[in-house]
Amino acid sequence: MRALSQPYAGGMDTGTKGGTGEPDWVGLPGGLLTLRRTLLVGWTCLLAPATGLLLGLLVGPAWAAVGAFWLAVGAWGWVLIGRNWRSWRYAERADDLLISRGVLWREQTVVPYGRMQLVEVTSGPLERRFGLASLQLHTAAAATDARIPGLVPAEAERLRDRLAALGEARSAGL
Repeated sequence: MRALSQPYAGGMDTGTKGGTGEPDWVGLPGGLLTLRRTLLVGWTCLLAPATGLLLGLLVGPAWAAVGAFWLAVGAWGWVLIGRNWRSWRYAERADDLLISRGVLWREQTVVPYGRMQLVEVTSGPLERRFGLASLQLHTAAAATDARIPGLVPAEAERLRDRLAALGEARSAGL
């Protein structure tokens, strides 16, 4: 089970070290998990009865049971959302920021502080309702833009200020 909650914990060696041999990984707060599961339950509760009622009226009462398909999708999604949430984490190191995510297809992004051009904090209406914010990092290469969703707003602002300061200090020599 440890391997699922901490992919890359044992062996990916990229970027510069920050003093200790392994980066200090920080996971996402539980608010993002709550938000995503609430959306899943909302859509499931909307689609299951609508599908059952529509098929029951148009095709026949036996077809109303097809509405249960959405309940199975909801149960499966509940598990997948939890696994995906556990896979997201980030680590601040001496020269770069690491962002790791993914369960089946694992992805680790290394963003050197000197390459950051813009660091912004965004929060949509649902994120604000759940007390969350997202951090978006923009670099010169559009393909390397990185995002950390579901942070507590105070942590997102702290990270934004720290990354912007480190970015200015590292890019001064370019």
